[in-house]
Amino acid sequence: MVIHETNRDVIDKVRVLLVGDPYVGKSTIITSLIKEAFVANIQHVVPEVTIPPEWTREKVTTRIVDSSARPENKDQLEAEIRKADVICIVYAVNDMDSFNRVPEFWLPYIRKLGRNVSVEDGGLPCRGLVLLTVLVQVPVVLVGNKIDLRGKDITNESLETQIAPIMNEFKEVETCVECSSKQQLNVSEVFYFAQKAVLHPTAPLYDSREHALKPACIDALRRIFRLCDLDKNGALDDEEINEFQAKCFGSPLQRQELESVKLVVQEAEPEGVTADGLTEIGFLYLHMLFIQRGRLETTWTVLRQFGYGDDLSLKEEFLFPPIEVPQECSVELSSDGYQFFTDLFQTFDQDKDGALKAAELDALFSTSPGIPWLASGFPETTLTNETNSVTLQGFLAQWSMTTLLDYRTTLAYLAYLGYSGDTTAALKITRPRRTDRKRGKIQRNVFSCYVFGATGSGKTSLLKALINRPFIETYSGTAKPYNVVNSLEIGGSEKYLVMQEFGANYETEILQNKKKLESCDVICFVYDSGDVNSFAYVANLRSQYNLKHTPCIFVATKSDQDLVPQKYEVQPDAYCRQEGLTVPVSVSVKVDMMAEVFHRIMEVAMEP
Repeated sequence: MVIHETNRDVIDKVRVLLVGDPYVGKSTIITSLIKEAFVANIQHVVPEVTIPPEWTREKVTTRIVDSSARPENKDQLEAEIRKADVICIVYAVNDMDSFNRVPEFWLPYIRKLGRNVSVEDGGLPCRGLVLLTVLVQVPVVLVGNKIDLRGKDITNESLETQIAPIMNEFKEVETCVECSSKQQLNVSEVFYFAQKAVLHPTAPLYDSREHALKPACIDALRRIFRLCDLDKNGALDDEEINEFQAKCFGSPLQRQELESVKLVVQEAEPEGVTADGLTEIGFLYLHMLFIQRGRLETTWTVLRQFGYGDDLSLKEEFLFPPIEVPQECSVELSSDGYQFFTDLFQTFDQDKDGALKAAELDALFSTSPGIPWLASGFPETTLTNETNSVTLQGFLAQWSMTTLLDYRTTLAYLAYLGYSGDTTAALKITRPRRTDRKRGKIQRNVFSCYVFGATGSGKTSLLKALINRPFIETYSGTAKPYNVVNSLEIGGSEKYLVMQEFGANYETEILQNKKKLESCDVICFVYDSGDVNSFAYVANLRSQYNLKHTPCIFVATKSDQDLVPQKYEVQPDAYCRQEGLTVPVSVSVKVDMMAEVFHRIMEVAMEP
């Protein structure tokens, strides 16, 4: 793949510190870079130098700091080590003692100051020792200076062999570059590699000891591959590769470049390319090849374009872009949001039966932490077919409910599942409830109904009737909140009704929470028409918590049984007339006598 444009985290300053033994040439390297000529007689420590972004390849402001290894400068040296973004340890190629001091003194010294910390790696025993992992906080570049002293043959053929033991022991070492400040050889490369070590670090991606991608890098790249595999056939065809290429680098590959890439992969990894295109194995191999060839910016560009930070987790601002929701407003899916989830559903409905079975749902959510609703009883919260597979109507309804109750979850999952562009465009903020009602035309599409009632009054059965679940004779109390959602046709347009039951343990908490009550469109007070005390419970709730200004509706359940007079000051019908409310709606879930109760709840929510 060819890099046409680089995208990265917004890092606009890099602080480079040069350390090393006396007389290895730290100061002359800096002076040689600035003067573009060798200066023989210079001061012991040159002042800090700032290079503007337009003078650097990576377009970042670079501050270069010299240091002294003299004992009297120890405090200043340690202060600079703690401030550095990257540390260049300089040694002289003609002085083996200065080279040996890199692993024996300088690297342990930097670790001792807390910049690169060794921690136990799960406490696994290894021949009586504990395996250690290094948390790389500051990358290190080794710089071999004075290569002009080698004579005509300045190339060190054994450099890799010489450096390998150090890099194996000290994971913070990104690379080694040799230079000559006297002959102006590779001086600018020293600082280029220092910048790269900060902007495109090796440590999170690649294990130089094992010569393999690290697990977190593999997981991230696998997720990216799955998102780019638009037809979900396990391979990226030419069109999918070029969509990926355009997203990450700004322009597609030419056909010859595409074939060349596939040929390189196929020669090394026969299973990396099939008749369908580039496989996941091939995709991972390509990135390992980029890293091994020093092209880390390629892999980092891809990772950052897909929302990853330097620790290879998805960035907070990627998952949760800022969105301001004024008081009395709610959040819903926009038309773009509904289209995205519709397309996603159809893509993963592999057998085209109009529903997502468990395996298809698992595949759909494979690029995310998992199905976000399992703790709330999904799929018993929305519409399913006879095999309990989630229908498209149920899938869109579930996302409608999620967006209303917790839009941050929707935002995060839009990012996890591959929404293209600004995820906030998939949401819309409604007008304030009062404004919406005053203008006479309700623009909101999703409405919230809280359900309260005495134990055993039939709240859960009522909620399950909304999603067409069969009536169950056996009673089981509600221990934790239970939410359901379904769409209803109101006045020729589709609206979503979200009904929430909180359970005895949480009911009081909700009723005392003014903010929670303000986010509710209508309260449904449920009472058992065959229980003499049931109505008094909900009427007292309404009075005790001063809910008279909240739109509400009373529902009398179990109306297939004999009705009994309620032990209250007045009977339910008279109470509702006194309070200016619609008389209670009598229903029986058991015999499917529902009296269009959900439409009536929605009408009260829209026009109380």
